[in-house]
Amino acid sequence: MRIIEDTKLDFSDVLLVPKHSTIASRKEVELKRQFSFKYARVVGATYVWEGIPIMSANMSSVTTREVAFVMEKNKMIACLPKGIFGWGMHCEHAIHSIGLNDDVQTKTGERFICLDIANGYMERVVERVKYLRSKSNCVIIVGNVVTPEMVTSLILAGADVVKVGIGSGSACSTRMKTGVGYPQLSAIIECADAAHGLGGHIISDGGCTCPGDVVKAFAAGADFVMLGGMLAGHNENGLSFQGESSKARIESNYGGLHDYRTEEGWSMELPNRGNLQNTLQDILGGLRSACAYVGARKLKDLSKCANFIRVNNQMNTSLWKHRI
Repeated sequence: MRIIEDTKLDFSDVLLVPKHSTIASRKEVELKRQFSFKYARVVGATYVWEGIPIMSANMSSVTTREVAFVMEKNKMIACLPKGIFGWGMHCEHAIHSIGLNDDVQTKTGERFICLDIANGYMERVVERVKYLRSKSNCVIIVGNVVTPEMVTSLILAGADVVKVGIGSGSACSTRMKTGVGYPQLSAIIECADAAHGLGGHIISDGGCTCPGDVVKAFAAGADFVMLGGMLAGHNENGLSFQGESSKARIESNYGGLHDYRTEEGWSMELPNRGNLQNTLQDILGGLRSACAYVGARKLKDLSKCANFIRVNNQMNTSLWKHRI
């Protein structure tokens, strides 16, 4: 047994320190970003994506058809649940999700593919990334992992983007059932450093309960931030919020629990939070305000301008999370 003794941090452990800023108004802040990718090509040229790098999680109770269209309108990304392919045909910013046994050759016209595996540490995942890269020039996303060593392995195998986060999701019980996980803020910092050194990118997936957490994820070095619980409970996706490894989803997708596994997700009913557009505006407003506080005129500069200070107590975000 080995104990890792250096302190690891979560979103609630830090605050951003304000700085002298020449930004006169929040509206001056540019939230759109442009990304080119290590391997992806379009007609032989590097593929460039432009938009606001916020993603809806590929959860059946989060990213519905209606949510995908709202995300598209806002130049954000809808990551579609596994098995859904038709919704994204007219959405430039939609991503299709596949499992280990799905073949990319059966899908046409993809710019992005998300190889979505809860445990990205299985050797089969690396081999699958190598196979997919040999068959496709699209942007390959794979996850989830939380350590820089595994980010490095997946990028070298052919992934353009790695999804970072295990056990931090609001509908995920992996930490309680398995004891496995990693504080999300430290995971982002360490994994972003590894990915950027190789020309890759990361997605922060999980742990955000309020707009301030989204800000901290970007400030820590995340290229994209994926949101599940924060986007659930709206008119566009309903009040039932279920983790993809919850008993309800396992029964729906796989016919029930096998005798060798347990559920690792929650099912819950949420208060109606109205239209998704209002929540997205709230998140974007928080991002712009944060950038103004630290002097970042563009979202891409936030991580360069940000300094974190560790705190002993943080505001109670649960009231925001469950507000009506």
